[in-house]
Amino acid sequence: MALIPWRNKGRERGALAPLSDLRQEIDRMFDAFTRDPWGSLSEFGTNKSWFPAIDIAENDQEVTVRAELPGVDPKDLEITVTGDRLTLSGEKKETTERKDKDFYHSETRYGGFSRSVDLPGGVDTEQVTAEHANGVITIKLKKSAAATAKKIQVKTS
Repeated sequence: MALIPWRNKGRERGALAPLSDLRQEIDRMFDAFTRDPWGSLSEFGTNKSWFPAIDIAENDQEVTVRAELPGVDPKDLEITVTGDRLTLSGEKKETTERKDKDFYHSETRYGGFSRSVDLPGGVDTEQVTAEHANGVITIKLKKSAAATAKKIQVKTS
């Protein structure tokens, strides 16, 4: 019988991934509550974290991941591929400033983010490209030659 550490339980890939994400969020909220019981109540109903929207498409030659990152400088992005997982992380920094005769208004919003995507088998991690245009980053991961689909002709006798 193999022992599995409690924190890693349920983080298997596949059908349980959404439940694992829910469990991580509940663990995070419980940890915040134990550190500061009354301060963590302000988290309910507010969005302290920011997660970019991600679209994933796959065809015979490649997997394409598109992430919406408005206001994020490409220099503040980090893209890593480890095994069968793509991780996109970075920091969003935004400052607005308005001056007028009778007032001065300045706001700064910032925060880190990280999104991970499980990749299908057969992706060549050496052939990855990333392009940034109009607040959208497009990451293309080529599939290896062994992973491309091959049509097999059925012979009749």
